[in-house]
Amino acid sequence: MEESITGDFAIVKGWKADHFGNVIYRHTAQNFNPLAATAGKITVVEVEEIVEPGELEPSQIHTPGIYVDRIICGTFEKRIEQRTVRK
Repeated sequence: MEESITGDFAIVKGWKADHFGNVIYRHTAQNFNPLAATAGKITVVEVEEIVEPGELEPSQIHTPGIYVDRIICGTFEKRIEQRTVRK
C-alpha cells in the first residue's frame, strides 16, 4: 500500500471560523483547502472573521475543528479591479 502524503504544517485561508476551529470556505477555496487542512500535522487557518460557537450551521462546515490547531483572524485588503475606458 502507498503511504499518504502528510506535511508538517498546513496553512490555509478560510472565510469564517468559530473558537472551536470549525471552518467555512468560500468560492474556489472549497476545492483544495479542506483536503490540505486534514493533511497537515499542524494546521493553521487564517480567516476573515471569527464568530461565536453555535453561529455556524453544522451543514455548512467544511473543516471540523478536530483538524485545526491554530486560528488567526487576518486583516485583508479587498482589492477589486476597476474597468477603465477611454473618453
